Amino acid sequence: MYLEIVSPEATIFSSQVDAIIVPGVNGEFEMLKDHAPIVSLLNEGTVKIRVHTQTHLDYDELHPEMEPHMMDNKVLTFKIKSGTLEMKDNKAIILAD
Repeated sequence: MYLEIVSPEATIFSSQVDAIIVPGVNGEFEMLKDHAPIVSLLNEGTVKIRVHTQTHLDYDELHPEMEPHMMDNKVLTFKIKSGTLEMKDNKAIILAD
């Protein structure tokens, strides 16, 4: 599936990913390929992005505003203050503050 994380200033992250774990208003939840369409508000917390390998990520494309952290070689994390998520047709967009 494809993920974009967008702030009011710029696109922060844009890449193919295996899974996304987000801090929803009712708790953390995960989305995988072919997830049902969903729109959700996000609370302050950590967005966790699972990738098959680090080579799938183009670090030059990451926006310096949100510094990513690698938990291990397959999970990239971003801190957000709040946001909105839309997932449809294997494309997820997170509008993050």
